[in-house]
Amino acid sequence: MSEATHVELYTDGACSGNPGPGGWAYILRHPASGAEREASGAEMRTTNNRMELIAVIEGLRALSRASRVDVYSDSQYVLNGLNEWLDQWKKRGWKTAAKKPVKNDDLWRQLDELRTEHDLNYHWVRGHNEHPENERCDAMAVAAREALVAGQ
Repeated sequence: MSEATHVELYTDGACSGNPGPGGWAYILRHPASGAEREASGAEMRTTNNRMELIAVIEGLRALSRASRVDVYSDSQYVLNGLNEWLDQWKKRGWKTAAKKPVKNDDLWRQLDELRTEHDLNYHWVRGHNEHPENERCDAMAVAAREALVAGQ
């Protein structure tokens, strides 16, 4: 088996109101070639956490083959979920430690499936702290949200 392609996935979500209109964005970078792909989208009534999750999901879905992925996010919710909570939620039948239903379980289930296709490594970046890719994702997510709102 050949070594998996290495990519970097930068993600961000933005929401105006919680819930309210929100946007998501990602940048996929292939460090070996410098090639990049980016995308963004928006939903009218959503939450910031949903937008953060969708950014990661859409970025992983954009990969055409199994890859070694460094995921960069400013969302502690997403990274803690992937690193600490997800396996326990599954063991408890998608319930929290307090026996309550997991919020956004529809998205967590999608992310759980995608993480089996790739070798993921997670990296937290401080949001709005001059991290170039995080700033770019934030700008794209906000622009997608604003375009959706303007079109209503």
